[in-house]
Amino acid sequence: MNFRFSDEEERFRAEVREFLSGYRDLDGFFGQDEKWPEVKAMFRGMGDRGWLALAWPKAFGGLERGAAYEYILWDEVAYARAARNPLSAGIVARTLIRHGTDAQRERWLPAIASGELHFSLGYSEPEAGSDLASLRTRAERTDDGYVIRGQKCWQSYAGKMDCLWLLARTGTQESRGAGTSLFVVGLSADGVEVKPLPTMDTHQLYEVMLDDVRVPEHHRVGPENGAWGIMGEALADERHIQFPPGRVRRDLEEMLAWLAAEGRDGDPVVRARLAELAVRVLETEMHGLRVLDAMQQGRDAAAAAAANKVVHTLVCQEIARAVLDLAGPEAIVHGSRPEMLWCQTMWETIGGGTSEVMRGVVAKAELGLSGRR
Repeated sequence: MNFRFSDEEERFRAEVREFLSGYRDLDGFFGQDEKWPEVKAMFRGMGDRGWLALAWPKAFGGLERGAAYEYILWDEVAYARAARNPLSAGIVARTLIRHGTDAQRERWLPAIASGELHFSLGYSEPEAGSDLASLRTRAERTDDGYVIRGQKCWQSYAGKMDCLWLLARTGTQESRGAGTSLFVVGLSADGVEVKPLPTMDTHQLYEVMLDDVRVPEHHRVGPENGAWGIMGEALADERHIQFPPGRVRRDLEEMLAWLAAEGRDGDPVVRARLAELAVRVLETEMHGLRVLDAMQQGRDAAAAAAANKVVHTLVCQEIARAVLDLAGPEAIVHGSRPEMLWCQTMWETIGGGTSEVMRGVVAKAELGLSGRR
């Protein structure tokens, strides 16, 4: 593995840092919902530079840069606490490029690349989280399209987004993933109701109710009953930017600064614990680079990405909990940074695939464990 980025890539990093200096106080990584107007303005600025289409083919308005550029961009954005990478420019755009019609690409790709059009992910349901293939939201065929009925939940930012990237059942319930299709559904369409689901870190997820929502056929992306394989392709494209180590590094730095401000950084016990956490942060960086290296070499990165997700989210929790252990009551004052990070990290191991599922991926791919006797 090459641990160094090229001179050109490092120049790009410097350009990204200069751009992000104007968003130093945005703090949209955690509070993107509340800061959405400012975050969207930043995305527009990135769109002006072509950064939302960094790896897209030039034929579709992209810059055709390698995976390392995307890794650097979203790692720096995460470190700056500016925002999380938008679903629209990643999973949605890549799927449209591969499987969309010419009309769909012409309609949606330019608006995505400019930072004007944004999506929320409509996959999970109350009874279909980790077992997504059991989803029950149905899309029934009509003469001119589909009628969709069902419920989605735990959607990030759905209250501010323009569209839902919706997975719905078009086959039988027994068909599992093989009977699912992808749709673009406007979140302001008739029959769509978006409700907030407050979280313990004072932010919120959403649930989306779909009551006889009429969707034209040209809003289905890819073939009917063909979503499962398409989703896997898009996920594979995104593995190097899903859990950027810059976020974890920034967590530790913020907690170091907070402990110093409280006069606790000179305690040998505190310093020993922080040294251990610094090693763990380096571990997350190595896992992130393993994923990037696998993708650059054309290897299957699924197991490396699963391991990266587990380590990334666990270290976030370790940092937040260590500050509570080391600082006591002062660290849990409502509204303090340690308290917010602790609350936020409680659900980190669930989003993006639970740690239990990710460990299963690693066990099967790397250890040859199938779970069968």
